[in-house]
Amino acid sequence: MTQDVEMKEQQPAPSSSLSSTSPSILQHFKDIAALIEMGAYTREVRRIVRAIRWTIQLRKKLKASLLSAFLNFALLPGSEVHSRLSSYVPSEEEHDMEVDSATSGTQAPAKHPLPELEIYCYLLVLIFLIDQKRYSEAKACSSAGIARIRNLNRRTVDVLASRLYFYYSLSYELTEDLAEIRGNLLALHRTATLRHDELGQETLLNLLLRNYLHYNLYDQAEKLRSKAPRFEAHSNQQANLKTLFCRYLFYLGKIRTIQLEYTDAKESLLQAARKAPVSALGFRVLCNKWAVIVRLLLGEIPERTVFMQKGMEKALRPYFELTNAVRIGDLELFKAVAEKFASTFSSDRTNNLIVRLRHNVIRTGLRNISISYSRISLADVAKKLRLDSPNPIADAESIVSKAIRDGAIDATLDHAKGWMVSKETGDIYSTNEPQIAFNSRIAFCLNMHNEAVRALRFPPNSHKEKESAEKRRERQQQEQELAKHIAEEDDDEF
Repeated sequence: MTQDVEMKEQQPAPSSSLSSTSPSILQHFKDIAALIEMGAYTREVRRIVRAIRWTIQLRKKLKASLLSAFLNFALLPGSEVHSRLSSYVPSEEEHDMEVDSATSGTQAPAKHPLPELEIYCYLLVLIFLIDQKRYSEAKACSSAGIARIRNLNRRTVDVLASRLYFYYSLSYELTEDLAEIRGNLLALHRTATLRHDELGQETLLNLLLRNYLHYNLYDQAEKLRSKAPRFEAHSNQQANLKTLFCRYLFYLGKIRTIQLEYTDAKESLLQAARKAPVSALGFRVLCNKWAVIVRLLLGEIPERTVFMQKGMEKALRPYFELTNAVRIGDLELFKAVAEKFASTFSSDRTNNLIVRLRHNVIRTGLRNISISYSRISLADVAKKLRLDSPNPIADAESIVSKAIRDGAIDATLDHAKGWMVSKETGDIYSTNEPQIAFNSRIAFCLNMHNEAVRALRFPPNSHKEKESAEKRRERQQQEQELAKHIAEEDDDEF
């Protein structure tokens, strides 16, 4: 998701000057290096953020010869860092003349490159290795970059470090070795907390949650999430933290779903899908898949417009058919859909949740039966529900009794004659259901209003100057004199 988000946040100025020739692209990377140096010297993080966005725009045009020329420009040739990073880049003889023509009119590299520029070189090589699908070398490169970051405590490095953390975890995930770096991620999160690196904390928290959920360690993920510090107020103000907050809401929704807290899970998943950028199509599709399952588990039927969103029709087609089976209450159709799209549900890791839906399908079918028939035998109930158990009548009796106890249907059970007798349906507006529905809608609107107001707030007294020690002493002295004067007046009156 993060890559998709950043590609849509590009600066429009560089895109107009991009050319397909390698020398011009190399010049752009040199401009990025100059931008990073300026941001490091002036301690302006926004310049480094702009450099990262520009890099993502040029990512598809990154080649081995261009990367090698940039390393020669940014790092001191022969240094340890230059030798290590150059070993990951294959040499291409045919591009030497082209690269020489690009570097002839540029200045010589600095004798002592800045740490920000060094970390940027690590990031650039790591992106190149992942795009080339050289995952084992990407793991080694990312580990070396993380070891270098541990020794740096500069706020201008935080943005670059957060991107390096992401690709560090990605390189291990692509090789199915995520469990190996869990200890390192925990140590990095602790270090980022001590250094007050908010962006690093948010990034590492998401990576740790993803690590735990990858191995179905939901209890450990919840313990970490409940004790880790959060910056929700900041997430509404900064674009980088906002995208991370969307990812956090998605992981929170998955945890709540597994823990059977469907109401909270639905709110988190829908909020993540709503806050996600339009460009993050894959992330929004995944959020909608889980949200559909959660709403079905809650007994709700999602609207057809959910499945007809632009670019999502094909991906949400299996969940649309599943919703149709649950809405009808047809157990045979539900089994057919589950078998037909078993591979899709398994890849989405929602197959365990779909197993839970079987009870909802039966309950929906039973509700339709109770509405259609004022009295029906348990044998006919078992036949209409298509129960395939050895003793369908006993199963139908237990299902009906449980539905009556839970309040799913308004009926009575005649055990002696084996009948289910439905009560007459009254006016729904004479019950509390309309009040509950309006209350939920009002609560949703109030929460959205509160979030909008919170996003517009500034820190208290941020426009005022801090009180100096001398002014504070004068104010305290005046307060003491006033208190003494009041005490003397009280004594005189006495």
